[in-house]
Amino acid sequence: MSKHPQLNRNGELTHLITIEGLPKSIINHILDTASSFVGISDREVKKVPLMRGKSVFNLFFENSTRTRTTFEIASKRLSADVINLNIQASSTSKGESLLDTIDNLAAMHADMFVVRHSQSGAPYLIAKHLNETKQHHVHVVNAGDGRHAHPTQGLLDMYTIRHYKKDFTNLTVAIVGDILHSRVARSDIHALTTLGVPEVRAIGPATLLPGGLEQMGVRVFNNMDEGLKGVDVIIMLRLQNERMTGALLPSAQEYFKSYGLTPERLALAAPDAIVMHPGPMNRGVEIDSAVADGPQAVILPQVTFGIAVRMAVMSILAGTQA
Repeated sequence: MSKHPQLNRNGELTHLITIEGLPKSIINHILDTASSFVGISDREVKKVPLMRGKSVFNLFFENSTRTRTTFEIASKRLSADVINLNIQASSTSKGESLLDTIDNLAAMHADMFVVRHSQSGAPYLIAKHLNETKQHHVHVVNAGDGRHAHPTQGLLDMYTIRHYKKDFTNLTVAIVGDILHSRVARSDIHALTTLGVPEVRAIGPATLLPGGLEQMGVRVFNNMDEGLKGVDVIIMLRLQNERMTGALLPSAQEYFKSYGLTPERLALAAPDAIVMHPGPMNRGVEIDSAVADGPQAVILPQVTFGIAVRMAVMSILAGTQA
């Protein structure tokens, strides 16, 4: 049994809570399945019937227009029924516990919960509860929890890298910026190391880098120019001001001077390096517009691939039993 309650006895994915501990074979299965969905937005094929008759509940306890929209599009392209709940004005704000809310929604014949929550561990708690109460027909997808994980973003980042670079085993990948507060960075690091990337670098000021990165197999750089030398993939992160407490940085302008990705800094990387960003971007803070709109940026394809990856995750979960 997995440390996280996301694999069944046969080692199949029944929930997606985190990339940490996921076998390489499952990650590759998701990426391979996503490949078959990438063209689904073409006019000839609008929908596939893989989740017809299934109900997907989007439970966003934390705002995110972009992630919720991509999950909604993915669900509809799989022919599922989608229910978006306004959690801020719902029963949890009236004192009902999270798990009571889950039980009530499960009783409404929910098949899948897409959960985004400001507290780390909330999707894990929900999945564990569903397993313990034998509600095995309901699957949980973590759409981001606190500082912990954002597995579908990590998977779409891996899909993007594989699309452009083909092979993970000869790459140097740099993750730049506010890694301390980034659940995307954690998911990316676990995925990159599992897929065999020989060198993962973390670049940022000491105040925005968590302890323990070296133990995760990551090389740490506080100097942007040194960290970018020869890298094949650059993943830029935004400053997560809403999660910061205290003065971790002097100013956005000072941050850009030291850690903003400019054309000059991009030139230090490999000539065919790609630039990624999970969004939303802060132009002039972590990335220069000339780079964001330049030929090496693959930021918009990431969004497109994200729909296919979320379709893959949901279709795989919908086809498994606990």
